[in-house]
Amino acid sequence: MTHPPLRGVFAPIPTPFDRETGEIAPVVLRQVARALLDAGLDGLAVAGSTGEGELLDESERIQLVEWLRDVVPDDKWLIAGTGFESTRACIRAAKGAAEAGADAVLVRPPSYFGGILSAAQIAVHYARLADESPIPVILYNIPKYAHVTLDDVVLRAVADHERVIGFKDSSGDLKHFTALRAATPRLAGLMGAGHLIYPALELGAEGGILAVACFAAASCAALYRQFRNDDRPGAGALQERLVPLSREIVGAFGPAGIKAAMGVIGMPMGPVRSPLVDCDARQRARVAEVLAAAGLRAAA
Repeated sequence: MTHPPLRGVFAPIPTPFDRETGEIAPVVLRQVARALLDAGLDGLAVAGSTGEGELLDESERIQLVEWLRDVVPDDKWLIAGTGFESTRACIRAAKGAAEAGADAVLVRPPSYFGGILSAAQIAVHYARLADESPIPVILYNIPKYAHVTLDDVVLRAVADHERVIGFKDSSGDLKHFTALRAATPRLAGLMGAGHLIYPALELGAEGGILAVACFAAASCAALYRQFRNDDRPGAGALQERLVPLSREIVGAFGPAGIKAAMGVIGMPMGPVRSPLVDCDARQRARVAEVLAAAGLRAAA
């Protein structure tokens, strides 16, 4: 079966942990995945920033894919975060994700030695990964967490590789997204900031991998559909609704805020994994307030 093009809205599903054991809770994972897909999303990404991927063992990342493979239908995407510091580890992780059933890998740049790696060297890293990955590669720009900015020089260097299919830009900078989009018209450009999805679509994005979609999935899916159906006023109104959710929950509190928001609407995901810290009572109250203002009510 030929997979559909990489477009639409995807949720970077959080990793649910059992509060007592700290282990991944697969039943919860699968229940939430089904709910997000039923809300109209075009796929899921696991072990990304929202999924606390950097705090997972390599085997746990593979397990996430295995547990979700039969939940995500063939006409939707299952994307695995496989960013590691060494090229060797990235290649091994991509092969493991492919064997487990992932449709593509989402790969941040190496960051520990980022201060001494040139754009050309990072491009070689991605080219070697693409050469050996059994499945397509999506480049991931997340300077907030990786402390390395993936620029257009890197994308240009690998843009023609047959297994490089797209990029996700979570810089929160529309100028940077525009530069990446202009440099690589063949690749699918995905926005990573929920408060910028509408303008990104105007600038040629094929969609977004949006943390806000984890607790406002229906609104995110509707925005994309309305934009594609040329209902700009409707899409714009939904964007206005998403802005505070993205900035004041995702931007302000990160993975802990996302899990708190999901708990409020009836999708409890358990705690974040140390060294991250759960939201305190004041922060949880703020999350609930922002959700209520957007019409997202607490679970009955």
